Amino acid sequence: MKMTGAQIICECLVREGVDVIFGILGGAILPLYDTLPQYPQLRHILVRHEQCAAHAADGYARATEKVGVCFATSGPGATNLVTGIANAYLDSSPMVAITGQVARPFIGKDAFQEVDITGITLPITKHNYLALDAASLARTVKEAFYLARSGRPGPVLIDVPRDVFIEEAEFHYPDKINLPGYKPTLQGHPTQIKKAAKLINEARQPAIIAGRGVILSRAYTELKQLAETAQIPVITTLLGIGCFPESHILSFGMLGMHGMAYANMAVSAADVIVAIGMRFDDRATASVSGFAPHARIIHIDIDPAEIGKNVPVDVPIVGDIKVVLNELNKQITLTKHIDWLGQLNDWQKKHPSTAIRDSQGLLPQFVVRKIYEVTKGEATIVTGVGQNQMWAAQHYCYDKPNSLISSGGLGTMGFGLPAAIGVKIGCPDNIVWCIDGDGSFQMTLQELATITQEKAAVKIAIIDNGYLGMVRQWQELFYGKRYVATPLSGPDYVKVAEAYGIPGLRVKHKEEVVPAIEQAMAEPGPFLIDFVVEPEENVYPMVRPGAALSELIEDPAARAQVLSDSAKLPASNISA
Repeated sequence: MKMTGAQIICECLVREGVDVIFGILGGAILPLYDTLPQYPQLRHILVRHEQCAAHAADGYARATEKVGVCFATSGPGATNLVTGIANAYLDSSPMVAITGQVARPFIGKDAFQEVDITGITLPITKHNYLALDAASLARTVKEAFYLARSGRPGPVLIDVPRDVFIEEAEFHYPDKINLPGYKPTLQGHPTQIKKAAKLINEARQPAIIAGRGVILSRAYTELKQLAETAQIPVITTLLGIGCFPESHILSFGMLGMHGMAYANMAVSAADVIVAIGMRFDDRATASVSGFAPHARIIHIDIDPAEIGKNVPVDVPIVGDIKVVLNELNKQITLTKHIDWLGQLNDWQKKHPSTAIRDSQGLLPQFVVRKIYEVTKGEATIVTGVGQNQMWAAQHYCYDKPNSLISSGGLGTMGFGLPAAIGVKIGCPDNIVWCIDGDGSFQMTLQELATITQEKAAVKIAIIDNGYLGMVRQWQELFYGKRYVATPLSGPDYVKVAEAYGIPGLRVKHKEEVVPAIEQAMAEPGPFLIDFVVEPEENVYPMVRPGAALSELIEDPAARAQVLSDSAKLPASNISA
């Protein structure tokens, strides 16, 4: 059966189970859009900026555990996808991006809206393709989806010249994939698993650090079994939040730069660390030289490139988390660590990192906690990046699997709103709250139009402090309060929301918080709340740059010495 290239792509998308596409059309990709009405199974979501198409596809993928798909045209359309693709790459989100390209005779001739998008995205995709004939499209799409979802997931890009969309070819959908050079390891090495089990069984002060790999592998049950059998405290990375119920007696929160004090102290005192599906990034480890100084480290990850990349490990295990933990659990003996857990509980009491102090003004931590209480922990929280992100991670209790969706590796401001759209489109029955900062929100607020267009019932909480807050915090603590380019003006967010047909409220006082959240929850559609919070509130705990995890600024009272020290430093003396 002969089909055009555009029809072949659509047919392949349907066969891959795709039901939603996020994108914006343009000249080079117009033939593909012209074909979409022939495939009513494919719902297209028109976003207002291509970066947001990628973020929405990313959010959709994380929430549904399916491959997210986005479209963009050539030139600026394709380059606008780049930030979203990089975000998905660093956070291991399965995505297929399809871009239009100038017709084949014009490639390499600086034609209108031509750009080498495959060259640009080479470092930030698992693989990419320039499809030079319609006959190869079916195999290309099949491979792209296989690569995106298998092994360590990630984005794959397919660039299609305009005339290839129009060209006809015989359609043959491949039954199988043949990629001899790509064989992800799923089964962990038995000898390494045996070594890991021995270390765990003999440990006196073990700790688990669980990352996003647990969520990607859906290894929730296996992680819980390991923790409960060996009585090991579970600490998560930012992107690992939601892999282990935070109300569990063995849950000790998030580690890292803004992690819980007791979580960081546990890692620093542990004699065995079981690192599962995490990559030891700098925001989690702080100073590598001071990371877990007393611990033997077991590292389980599906990506061999992550093993030993940042932190030397004693027992490396390459494999799928669910598969490896299933085998490891067979060799774990029932153990109790009463003294060790007692020590952690004592640290938790003495260093209450999630305690919210009394304040006359409205604190952002208080807002997040009240969102948790009103939603009873049933919401999926999608965040922007910055202080809002850290407060959302610290002060909402995540018992539901995969209930925090945030930009980790790239730290992309503007991620929150479009990603929340993707989450709500993919999981329409979920309660979805976008917790965003005023700076992050302004980067992609045009997607309020997409929310209205799709009648997506996303609830939006803007943590409005009038600053680029996280950068301002660094300027306060380490740059002598030289607030360069961080004070932030903004529009009347309630009026902006209303202009898009979305109801909203402004909240300035504590007693208004719960009624506003309840009103948002009662609204059947989207709702925006502008929470005007204390402008110079900081995120604590905080590990200062260059320090070890255990060297924390725990609360506002502890910052006096930091301010005194930083005032003596030249502006160029501190690096991120």
